[in-house]
Formats: sequence, C-alpha cells, structure tokens
Amino acid sequence: MELVIYYLGFCYNALVKLISILGSTGSIGTQTLEVIQKYPSKFKINGLTANSNISLLKKQISQFKPKAVALMDERSAQELQKVVKIKVYSGLEGIIKIACLKEVDTVINSVVGSIGVEPTYAAIKAKKNIALANKETLVTAGDIVMKAVKKNKVILMPIDSEHSAIFQCLNGEDIKKVRRIIITASGGPFKNHTKKQMEKVQLKDALKHPTWTMGAKITIDSATLMNKGFEVIEAHHLYDMPYEKIDVVVHPQSIIHSLVEFEDRSVMAQLGNPNMKIPIQYALTYPERLPTDIKILNLAEIGALTFFKPNLELFPCLKYAIIAGKIGGTLPAVVNAANEIAVSYFLQNKIKFLDIAKTIFKMMKKHKLIKKPTLEQVLKVDREVKQETRSYLNTKS
Repeated sequence: MELVIYYLGFCYNALVKLISILGSTGSIGTQTLEVIQKYPSKFKINGLTANSNISLLKKQISQFKPKAVALMDERSAQELQKVVKIKVYSGLEGIIKIACLKEVDTVINSVVGSIGVEPTYAAIKAKKNIALANKETLVTAGDIVMKAVKKNKVILMPIDSEHSAIFQCLNGEDIKKVRRIIITASGGPFKNHTKKQMEKVQLKDALKHPTWTMGAKITIDSATLMNKGFEVIEAHHLYDMPYEKIDVVVHPQSIIHSLVEFEDRSVMAQLGNPNMKIPIQYALTYPERLPTDIKILNLAEIGALTFFKPNLELFPCLKYAIIAGKIGGTLPAVVNAANEIAVSYFLQNKIKFLDIAKTIFKMMKKHKLIKKPTLEQVLKVDREVKQETRSYLNTKS
C-alpha cells in the first residue's frame, strides 16, 4: 500500500509541463495534442514519435514545433529528415531518446504493444513523470516498472478511463480502507451473442464498438474482453491491490467508468460521457481541473444504467488474463505477446475471432514460467512468444 499512497500524495503540478508524446499520430496521441492545443500556456511539446505516418507527423511538427522526433520505421525517418530542420531519430533507440529528452519532464506513452515497455522504463530511470495509455507496460513488467517508479520518485498517472476513474475515487482516501475495486466494461459489440453467433463473427463487426472510438487493436481487445483483463492486471500494480479485491462488471452504457467500494460499504463512482479527452486532460493537469467543451452528462436523457457479470465462457480472454496476473512472473507477458500477434492476424483476416483466445491459451500452456524475471527476461519472453505464435498461426492458416 505504501507505493500508492506515495504517488497519490505527490504534487504533480508545474507552471509549464514539458512533454514528449510517444505515439503522437495514433488515437490517444492525436486527442492528447487536441487537449494540449487548448492550453498553450500550460504545455510545451518537445518530443513526438510515430511508427511510419510521415504526413501527419510533419503537420504536428509544423504546429507544435518540437525539438526532436522519432519514427520507428527507419526508412520513414530518413525520408522525414530530408524535409524538416529538427533532428529525426529512428527505431526503438530513437523512441527511447525522445522519451528521455533533457527538455522534457512528462512523457505520454500512447504507443500500442509491448514496444512501449522499454521507453517507459527508460523515461522513469531518467526521472520523467509518466502519463500512461500503453497497457502493455504494466501488464508485461508491472512489478519492475512500479519498483522503478518508487525508486526514482516519479509520478505514473493512468490515462485509461477506468484507471482515471479509480484514481479520482481514491484521491484523498485511505487506500487501506478499500474493500473492492470494480472495473466497468462496455461488453463490446458481442455482449449479447450466443456461442453459435460468436463462431460467425466477422472483422467488420468486431471493429464496431458500441460506445468508444479507439484504434483497431484496442477495439478488438475490447471485443474479446482482453482489454478488461489487462486493466485488472494494471489495477493490481497501480493500486497495490490483491486480485481478490478487483472485480469486473459489464456496464453497456459506458457512463460509470469504474467504482471503489470502501470498508463501510460506501461505493464511489466516477461518471462521464465516453470521451477519452477527459482522462487525458486529467492526467495532464492533475491536481488541477480545467474546462472542456465535451458534452455535458445528462442522466435523465440517458435513462437506465444497467450492469451484469461478464460471461467468462464466451469471453475466455478475460479469464486468461486474470489467471496470468495471479500466477505472475512471465505469464502476463506471454498472454500479452500471444494476444498481440493473434489480434494482428485477425485484423488481416488470417484467423477467426475465436482463434484469438485459443491461441493465447495454447501459448500459456506451453510456457515455462520465470517467477521473478528481470526486464531483460521479460523482453526475451515477449520476443520468443511472438515468434512462436506467428509460427503456430502460419501453420494453422
């Protein structure tokens, strides 16, 4: 409990926050820049990174005038360097350089996948505060990362709507008095499906999220409920909470973003229209709150708010993630790596929707657990499992 109290109580305010955004051309990255654009006196962008989207990154450079940028794709980086005057780095090494820029105090990590782990860890060691949207950082290396957060006395603020809600409910409270954390899930587009219907799910259907607009990978994770399993693992690390005290409930309206129950049976909830700009802005401005132009929540207009238990038989990815979290060690990294590859194959129409969960389970069964891994061991497992998953799916398809 000590760590949580420490970082909840730490002052995260500054006259001007100097920022690097990892993944600035993605869904969270572009929304973050929209938030920052409204408050130019409070934020200064000094670093940006992208995968290979030169055209959008070039526009962002022109508008926000960072000191340096990086592209994961080396050829794209070389091409961009020809047309901009600032330094353009490339590859994972380049992403890490942007995360550790001297002229930065806050790093927003919104990249997708385990590629985000090393830049986060490097930024923490460089004593940068972190606003985290990259789930994989805590899923694969939560114990290691949170230990580094405490050692380097930095802040790790969650950008997830669910973890932002939990953070807000806990603010000013005694973490030792928490009886339960209740994470809400929209249930995705297939929450009312039968098993027979699940067998016929198409990619276009899985990409139609009923309440949130997100990137393709996280939208599929939401459809399988793997996203929620990852959030359970994140909550365990962020709030030093035993898994037995973390529940998941399906809430299709996505108005209550999560709840915290205390010893006296009081339950606090954070509500809002489903819009990622709210948790993004809160993570950037905490402990201050600033106005937004987001639609006002009208409960009378919404009507009934409903809740039910997730079906773990229809959505086994949630179950697998929680099992992996409880066992710990390198098993969460296995689940994440297998999921990352399986989802990418599904997005390419190479496998069926239900093959995602089957693939993850297969990789979990064959893994030889390392109980207390180093970061290097976690990253090695990540690479090996991804390769094993590709090989397995290539022979299957």
